[in-house]
Amino acid sequence: MARRTPRLRKPRGHGEQAAAAVVACAVLWLLARMAEAAWRAASRAWPWIAALAAAAVVYGAWRMLRNARARRIRAQALSRLRLSLAEIDAMDDQAFEFALRNLLLRDGWVARRVGRQGDQAADVIGQDRQRGRIVLQAKHTKVAGKVGSSVMYQVKGTAGPVHGAHHAVVITNGSFTRDARAWGERHHVHWVDRDRLRRWAEHGTPLQDLLNLPNRPARRPALRRAA
Repeated sequence: MARRTPRLRKPRGHGEQAAAAVVACAVLWLLARMAEAAWRAASRAWPWIAALAAAAVVYGAWRMLRNARARRIRAQALSRLRLSLAEIDAMDDQAFEFALRNLLLRDGWVARRVGRQGDQAADVIGQDRQRGRIVLQAKHTKVAGKVGSSVMYQVKGTAGPVHGAHHAVVITNGSFTRDARAWGERHHVHWVDRDRLRRWAEHGTPLQDLLNLPNRPARRPALRRAA
């Protein structure tokens, strides 16, 4: 048998009403004393609270200034970044990817290195307010090595559909086959070979100027669904 939940009922008679009034007055008195005690405690602790608050503000301002100074120093260092082909040739695959990211940062892009297993043909992704998103596929190889058309196919198939990129670029410290260059130019996959890499990394020509990257196209209006 289910137990009934007890319910409060209104006081009956003068006696119960008087008792309820006494209880209510006692509760109000207790709450007033608690509020008074809390106010006194806060008044006594107020100097400490104010000091802690001021210390927190000072610490926060110091952290902001330190981070801003670190960002400024890093930006100044990146603005002077120059990498020779000899330095690039001595890198491994991962260092090459980080170098490309730093070069994008130097040129004003917001860039991050994403290269890893299963990266779907994107080692570095950059973002620019005017030019949109760019995907770099890094191919570090021997000086005499050549990048073939299959890499261009792969980058073309993932840059836009997977990564939402407006520009796709394959970069190598070697060279490209004639078919790879021709296919890339037909299908808007940019390529940077050893000569272009020298102009970008060593001479300091921004990538957007080197490849003459256009601004991202205006967003297309959404198509209306058929009724």
